[in-house]
Amino acid sequence: MSKKLFTVLVFSLATAFFMGCGSGTQKKADTQSDEAEELTEMQKNLQKYVPVKLTADISHLSDDEKEMLKLLFHASEIMDDIFWMQNIGNKEEFLACITDPDAKEYAMINYGPWDEMENQKAFMDGYGEKPAGAEFYPHDMTKEEFEAFDDPDKTSLYTLLRRNEDGGLMTIWYHEAYKEQVTKASELLLKASALAGDAEFAHYLELRADALLTDNYQPSDLAWLDVKNNNVDLVFGPIENYTDQLFGYKAAHEAFILIKDKEWSEKLSKYAKFLPQLQTQLPVDPEYKKEVPGSDADLNAYDVVYYAGDCNLAGKTIAINLPNDEEVQLAKGTRKLQLKNAMKAKFDHILIPIADMLITEEQRKYITFDAFFSNIMFHEVAHGMGIKNTLNGQGTVRHALKEQYSAIEEGKADILGLYLVTKLNEMGEFGETDLMDNYVTFMAGIFRSVRFGAASAHGKANMVRFNFFQERGAFVKNEDGTYAIDIEKMKSASIELTQLIIKLQGDGDYEATKNLISEMGIIKSELQADLDKLAEAGIPIDIVFEQGPEMLGL
Repeated sequence: MSKKLFTVLVFSLATAFFMGCGSGTQKKADTQSDEAEELTEMQKNLQKYVPVKLTADISHLSDDEKEMLKLLFHASEIMDDIFWMQNIGNKEEFLACITDPDAKEYAMINYGPWDEMENQKAFMDGYGEKPAGAEFYPHDMTKEEFEAFDDPDKTSLYTLLRRNEDGGLMTIWYHEAYKEQVTKASELLLKASALAGDAEFAHYLELRADALLTDNYQPSDLAWLDVKNNNVDLVFGPIENYTDQLFGYKAAHEAFILIKDKEWSEKLSKYAKFLPQLQTQLPVDPEYKKEVPGSDADLNAYDVVYYAGDCNLAGKTIAINLPNDEEVQLAKGTRKLQLKNAMKAKFDHILIPIADMLITEEQRKYITFDAFFSNIMFHEVAHGMGIKNTLNGQGTVRHALKEQYSAIEEGKADILGLYLVTKLNEMGEFGETDLMDNYVTFMAGIFRSVRFGAASAHGKANMVRFNFFQERGAFVKNEDGTYAIDIEKMKSASIELTQLIIKLQGDGDYEATKNLISEMGIIKSELQADLDKLAEAGIPIDIVFEQGPEMLGL
C-alpha cells in the first residue's frame, strides 16, 4: 500500500469514528399525561432557542452582486460540511441514526450529540463525553504524546493529527484532508470574485480561494483589511480555536455572509483613529502595552444573512474582530464587524426579558440597544489591544496559554471594552450613550452570556467577571432578588480585572490563568438559582436562524 493511500485511509477511518448508528438513539421523552400532552425533553431543549429570520435589504445591490451572493451561499455550505467533520465526523450517517425529528433538529443546532449550552453533556444515549480535541486529534492521544511528537507543524492552525501505519502521530494539512471540499469552495470564490464589483473585495476572494488550496491564509488576511467600500462581505475559512478545547491550536471552518449597513458604519468609523492612543493609556505597566495596534483598522456595521460551521454552533456570534493572526494585527490592525440584525434579535428576545427579571426596577431605564451595541463593539476593539506576545520568550499569548487562551481572551475583551467606553467618554469622544447605560447594560449582559455554560469561552469569562465583581462590591442583590450596580465600584473593579488579565497574558502564565478560571469561572448556587428562574420563565438562551438565499428572495 502506498504511503499516500495509507494516509488517506487513516484519515478516513479517523473521521468516521461516529459512523454507524450503534446505540446512539435519543433519550426517552418525558411521560405524557392522559389529560394534557407534556413537552418532551427535546422540545424543552429546543425552547432554549428563539427562531430568527436572517434577512436584509439587498435592493441596492447590482445584478452581479446578487449572483455573487448565490455563489457565496454555496461556498459557505461547504464550510459547514467541513465543520461537521471537525466536530463529530460523518454528518449524514450521524443524523441518519436519529428518528425523533425534535432530537434531529437539536443535533443540527449542536452539530452533534452534545449540548453546548449544558457543558457539552450528551443528550443522546450511546455517547460519552465530547473529546476535548473534537476531531482534530486522535481520541486516544495524550497531551504527553503530543508534546513529545517532534513536528513543527503540529501546532499549526491548519493541520490535523492522525495515526500513521506504525501507530505514531503524523500531521495532515487541511487542504489535503479536505481536498474535495476546498477545491470546490475555491472554484466558487473565484467565480464570485469576477462578479464582486469592488476591486479590493474581488482581490480578497481571489487570495482566499488560493489560501484554501495552500493553507497560507496571511496574504488574504492582509488583503481583507483593505476591503473598505464593498456592499457585501465574507468571513470564510478556518478561523477560530474554540472547538479545540484540548490545546486551542486548531482553527475550525466557518463562514459569515454580510450586507453592509453604511449609515451605521459611518457612525462608527471615527473611533478607529483613537486605538493607538488608547493602547498607551491602558491601566497596566509600560511593558504590557508597548505593542502598537495597527492604525489601519476600521469599524463597520452589517446585517448578517448567513452563518455556517463553527460560528453557527449553538450560541451565535454577534460581532467579529479579525484577523486573529498576531503578525497581521500588529502590522495593520483588525476589522471590527458588528452584526446589527443578530444583535438586535438577542437584545429584544433575551436581554430585555432578563433585565425585567434580574435588574432592579430603578435601573432598567438604563438598558438600551445603543449601549448593548457599543459594549459589544468595544469588546471587539479590545481584542486587538493589550499584548499579543509574551514578555518572557514563550511566543504568542495564544500558544503560551494553550486551551485556557480563549476564555481569558474573551474575558479581556469584555472588561477592557468597558474600560475603553469609559475612557472615550472621559475624553469627550463618546457621547452616544450615558455611561450608566453602558454599565447597567453590561451587568445584564453578564446574565445573558453566563448562560452559555462552562464549556463556552464566553460563559467562563462571564462567570469569572461576575464572581470578581461580587467580591469587589460592584453590585448588590436586593431583597426582591434583583441586582443593582454601584457604578464607581464597578469602574474600579473593571480596572483591577483588566490589569490582572493583561498581566497573565503578558507573562504567559498558564498555571495562574488556569487557576483563575477554575476557581472563579464557576456558577455558585445563588447565581444558579437566578439562572433557573430565567429558564422557568421560558426566556431563551440564544437564537437559531431561518437562513439562506430564499430569505433574500434569491
